[in-house]
Amino acid sequence: MTAMFVNLPVTDLERAKAFYTAIGFSINPLFTDHNAACVVVEEDHSYFMILVRDFFQTFTDRPIGDPSATVSVATAIFLDTREAVDVTLAAGLAAGGSEMHPLTDYGFMYQRQLTDPDGNVLEFGFMDPVAAAQGPAAFMSQQA
Repeated sequence: MTAMFVNLPVTDLERAKAFYTAIGFSINPLFTDHNAACVVVEEDHSYFMILVRDFFQTFTDRPIGDPSATVSVATAIFLDTREAVDVTLAAGLAAGGSEMHPLTDYGFMYQRQLTDPDGNVLEFGFMDPVAAAQGPAAFMSQQA
């Protein structure tokens, strides 16, 4: 089975764990210690590894960017409904995140951007099932 792990540098591991659990994810304790935590986005498929910056640095000889100053990646996670997107954003904002970009609503696709306390950008979205399966034009023709 293919699984995806997105590694994110963080300055405060406990704060980051609290943030990611507040937005509905869980922590896998088998892969969590004082240097890192495994955040389960989708069991058996998608994970974040949140790593303290010093530990993250051991995986590369290149300098680690500061996501609070420069965006180099945005991770998009699509949910089942628009309401789930809004609930997730509300929980993330209450847990110390910020919404630095206005929501986008294309009719067939709805997205909101949530920045974690370290500046890592998460985009939560919903896509109409017809558009997801057949493309945006199919959704638009249904609306006409």
